[in-house]
This record gives sequence, C-alpha cells and structure tokens, in this order.
Amino acid sequence: MKKLPEILFNKLNVRLQNNALRKLPQETDLVDFSSNDYLGFSNSKLIFDTTHQYLLEHNQIQNGATGSRLLSGNHSIYKTVEDYITQFHQAQSALIFNSGYDANVGFFSAVPQKGDLILYDELCHASIRDGIQLSNAKAYKFQHNDLEDLERLLVRNSEKTIYIVTESVFSMDGDTPNLEELVQLAEKHDAYMVVDEAHALGVLGDKGEGLVQSLHLQDIVFARIMTFGKGLGCHGAAILGSQELKSYLVNFARSFIYTTGLSPHSVATILMAYQQLEKATDSQQQLKNNIAHFNQEKNRLSLKPLFVFSKSAIQSAIIPGNERVKSIAHQLQSKGFDVKPILSPTVPEGQERLRFCLHSYNSENEITQLVQLLSNCII
Repeated sequence: MKKLPEILFNKLNVRLQNNALRKLPQETDLVDFSSNDYLGFSNSKLIFDTTHQYLLEHNQIQNGATGSRLLSGNHSIYKTVEDYITQFHQAQSALIFNSGYDANVGFFSAVPQKGDLILYDELCHASIRDGIQLSNAKAYKFQHNDLEDLERLLVRNSEKTIYIVTESVFSMDGDTPNLEELVQLAEKHDAYMVVDEAHALGVLGDKGEGLVQSLHLQDIVFARIMTFGKGLGCHGAAILGSQELKSYLVNFARSFIYTTGLSPHSVATILMAYQQLEKATDSQQQLKNNIAHFNQEKNRLSLKPLFVFSKSAIQSAIIPGNERVKSIAHQLQSKGFDVKPILSPTVPEGQERLRFCLHSYNSENEITQLVQLLSNCII
C-alpha cells in the first residue's frame, strides 16, 4: 500500500504529540451521557416497527432512492413528509436534505450572494462555517451571544444585504441566545435571520418544536435548519422557510442537487419520529426533569462555576488541557459512565471540556452518581 505523503503524516504526528489525535470509538455498554439521542428515539422499537409497516402499506420496497431528487430519487414519501414537517413547524415550506451538514453547506454556499454580508456567532457549528467558506459573500463573526457587538457590525454595514446566523442551542456550550432580542435587532436593521435548531428539536418547546416556534417567531425568522439525527434519533435535515426559498434551494443548493436522495426507509423514519414526537410528551417531560436534576446536583456539590450556564440537554464542564480532561473522562468511563472529552482544536485551547448529554432515559440515580464522581475527580 502506498504510504501517506510526508506532509500529511507530519500533521497526524502533531495531533498525536498534542494528545489530540481522534480515533473512532468502540461500542460500549456504558451508561449513555454522550450521545445526541435526547429522547431515545434511535432505539425506539415502536418507531422501527411503524416505519416498516408504513412502507409495506404504501408498497415501498426500494432499498435506495436510485438517484438525486431532481432525476429519479424524488419518491412519493418525500412530499408526504415535507408537508407534515411544514404543518408541524408552522412554516410555508420544508426541504429535506441528507444531513444537517448538507443543509448548512447547501444554504450558506447558495443563498448569500457576492456583495452580501454574513454575521455569525463565533461559536456556530463547523457545518455553518464550511458553508460560509463556500459562499461568495463576506462574513464576520460576532462575539458569542453579544448583541452589542452584533449591532456594531450591523450599523457599520447598513447598506448591505445581511444574514444573521445563530443556533438555538450551541452544540459545545449548550447555551441559548436571547432570540427575541436578536430577532428584534434583525428587524430593526432589515437583516435576514437564520437559526440552526439542531439541538433544540425534540428538546425545547411544548412538543419539542424548537426555540423559534416556542417563542412564536416562525413568521419573522427567514430560515430554520432542523436536523433529525439528534432529538429525532434518525437521519437527515430540513430547511424551513418561504416557498420561494425552497424553490431557490432546489435550483441552486449544490449539496441538494448533486447527491443521491435518502431511501424511502430513511424518509419514512423521519415521519414516524415526528409523529412520535407529537405523542411522546412523557419522554420530553422526563428529559426536562433530568436537566433540572442535573443542575440541582451540580449546585449541591458546588460545581456550578465549572459549567457553562445551560438549561438544555447539553451540559459542559470546562477543564483546561487535553491531557487532564481525557484523564477525568477515563475515570468516569471506568466507573461505567460514557462521558466524552472535547479536546482542542475542536474547541479553543484552554476551553477543553467534558460534555454531558442528558436523555429522557437517564435515571435520577445515574445522574446523582455521575455528578458525585465528577466532584471526586475534580477535588
């Protein structure tokens, strides 16, 4: 086998020396505090069985989509599911993409034009940043959740068409922006508001509809990106917006146009997950109870200063240094808890952390044990 070019080998070696080399993890039987499966939908036998039954009832026995949606891959289930998502989220339209990454890359590479400006929160996800890099528009980041810094940039560039980008729950910190004030600021400066709801779907709102809709801002926000691989436990994503935005993306979003569509099974699973979301109020309430219990326990053990403020399912304890945070994660794992360290360069150096993901299926006893173990490791 031909060897890796030396420059690539050296880059890997630098990661190894910095104790930051990524490796694919093995499946474990540890108590899950690391996955994004907030409601346990990925392991739902009910969703699995109802998806299978739905496909049989609709005579859908294809294993694949057979091509891109613009050629042969736009099977009938797509329209059914997009119509359902549109109604659920009180939007004008929904366009399904193969993943949240594809949705963000497709949107930001296609919608903002040369001469436009993208203003994005400095903690926005890598998929947003990658899409921005492919855009012909200029882009500037504003300080995390800092409306004054954002307005300074808005005033300086008032003559441009501006897109403001944020997340309803930030993936590494678990915190949320003041979305009502952010939207008011966008309205004041006639900017287009774009919100990634990846970690809010299934978690925030009365029925897991996300932050935008729970605040009744769905008619003001220009675009919402809803990702299904987290709270819905399946795969894919959708961009919500106007009918004109959907038509534009179908015509110009390259990550939509030039890829094979999702299989009928994948799209039907999205529908079954949404239908379960409307019924699974007990799971959503249990998740909210577990988030509250986790916060109570970290306060009881005087660990609050260690954590980024969050009322979401993502709770991050800042423990600087790749070696130290990996060591503490290993101690927690050795006691039966699957907690992952987040290392630099995924987060900035000095902001390494343990990222605790809470779920409806975690017990209060498991949460109490875990936080107590963390306290013992820190002291």
